Amino acid sequence: MHLYVHVPFCARRCSYCDFAIAVRRDVPSRRFVETVLAEWRGWLGHPLLAEHAVLDTLYFGGGTPSRLAPAQLEALVAGLTRARPLAARAEVTLEANPDDVTAAAAAAWRRAGITRVSLGVQSFDPGVLRWMHRGHTPAQSRAAVDTLREAGIEDISIDLIFAVPAALGRDWRRDLSMALLLDVPHLSVYGLTVEPQTPLARWVARGEAAAAPDDAWATEFLLAHEELTRAGYEHYEVSNYARPGFRAEHNSAYWHRRTYLGLGPSAHSAAGHERWWNLREWEAWAAAVEAGESTLEGSESLGADAIRLEGLYLGLRTSDGLARCSIPDPILAAWREQGWADEHGGRVWLTPEGWLRLDALVARLAGAEARTVLAPA
Repeated sequence: MHLYVHVPFCARRCSYCDFAIAVRRDVPSRRFVETVLAEWRGWLGHPLLAEHAVLDTLYFGGGTPSRLAPAQLEALVAGLTRARPLAARAEVTLEANPDDVTAAAAAAWRRAGITRVSLGVQSFDPGVLRWMHRGHTPAQSRAAVDTLREAGIEDISIDLIFAVPAALGRDWRRDLSMALLLDVPHLSVYGLTVEPQTPLARWVARGEAAAAPDDAWATEFLLAHEELTRAGYEHYEVSNYARPGFRAEHNSAYWHRRTYLGLGPSAHSAAGHERWWNLREWEAWAAAVEAGESTLEGSESLGADAIRLEGLYLGLRTSDGLARCSIPDPILAAWREQGWADEHGGRVWLTPEGWLRLDALVARLAGAEARTVLAPA
């Protein structure tokens, strides 16, 4: 069982963000914790929980979970693990902004049981950070890593964003070099996308910003692969790199279709072929919990075709790949000829060049499977 808690509060909305957040100067930490724990208690008698005696991972995402009052975060972890204790050496992750990391906060997070912190660094370029509406400086990112280590938290991941508009003049190679100097055991590297209803989407619509072209996206994606793997990181998922033994266990559960439960506004859950998700907005979700009503906003039950497609996509987005028998010979031959896939030991996985084409390759593979199923005997 893997448990996710969505903490929606942020000091501001980043220019590219379309997540379910609630911008608050003063975070209602106590109310949030009490409401999450009330939602959790409602799940404890459910058959889904009866199958799981312990929590293998616990993940606080957002939003900005590091804006919760440290004492309330400690109460939240204690409340969640009272009925379902953490497994031995369980990964407990907190997403944090660098400017929230103080010696006192880091010490409190460690006392609360946090074993891993994911820092939203995004860039080491001050101009890019301002354009993104980030509230921290490059110096605060570097200091945050030092502070976490001094508190005894060594499992640190940093997020970086590539393919920002060329007009910003960001040096992506320099950002990668700055990240490598921190020598953290995990990095997540995401390409900037223009999502609807974001400040960035409005800038693009008005001609005030332009998304990076596909060739720039590809160049920067491949440069990250080259620089980080040369430095000893394993590129184990499209966007993720880790030192040996430091893969993100919670996120890996998603990619391997394991059971996970989401608490909080907009949180998603999955068990087998079932998927469901909570009310998106903080106040609506909190009001439903406090009134003893359902927090469910929607659900779906995946059919055989959808499960097969999901399995293909999730398998190919990681370095674990798919069983050789999952891919028809002509398709695999074409992929290998183009340099998009490798094969060994009965497994097939995509190369970085293949990952750039992940959606198209999965669509081709799914189409081939469908034609095989529908072909007359």
